[in-house]
Amino acid sequence: MSFTSPFPDVEIPEVSVHEFLLGTIADDELGRTALVDPKSGAVTSYKELITQIDAVAGWLASRGIGVGDVVGILSPNIPAFATVFHGILRAGGTATTVNALFTAPEIAKQLRDSGAKMLVTISPMFEQAKAAAEEVGLSAANLIVLDGAGQADSGHPNAVDVIGAGLPAPQVSFDPATHVAVLPYSSGTTGNPKGVALSHRNLVANVAQLKPLQGMTADDVVIAVLPFFHIYGMTVLLNAALAARGSLVIMPRFDLV
Repeated sequence: MSFTSPFPDVEIPEVSVHEFLLGTIADDELGRTALVDPKSGAVTSYKELITQIDAVAGWLASRGIGVGDVVGILSPNIPAFATVFHGILRAGGTATTVNALFTAPEIAKQLRDSGAKMLVTISPMFEQAKAAAEEVGLSAANLIVLDGAGQADSGHPNAVDVIGAGLPAPQVSFDPATHVAVLPYSSGTTGNPKGVALSHRNLVANVAQLKPLQGMTADDVVIAVLPFFHIYGMTVLLNAALAARGSLVIMPRFDLV
């Protein structure tokens, strides 16, 4: 016996995550606030976000990252997470999101298992990121420290090096139904964490499914408490808010006040 949902059928476009979320943005939506940093009060408009995503994708392409190459992200929720995450996907790469609480051996294990060619992190997590990168053989130039001193001073590229280069996003081609967009890892509750291969279609389908349930609009402000490295924060908060043209207030950790 089959059961039918009380909701209308959901159309799932055969497009990449970037095209689905931002490829059809209207001119009057570009000035809307996409991301808010509650600590500094800094805001990022949709126009700025798209420009930054393109720049990340262009820089990654200039470093040899293309379709099927894996890049790790080790970071709490910060505005730059959204930029780097979608820049990786825009370049045709696969983002493997690393639990921000992982130790160096745990990070190394995920980098090795996923075959990551680069790792992006921030200064508070630099020591464990550096130890893990060295263990799996990543060079200093392939360990990006977004808020670091920069490649000229430390050997590690930072956000200015990456975004400041202003390189255009590459033209890439892949099948959204089969190309792996994201490779998050399970929690490891009953064993070792395992990589979960999610295609562009998987992520697009999840956001499309959420639309009639959430009813999120461009006037909504969403507090992003759950981590983006986890599929819930990645899909239900980050991607769903961008698809609705809402504003995402990005919190590194839960703070009741």
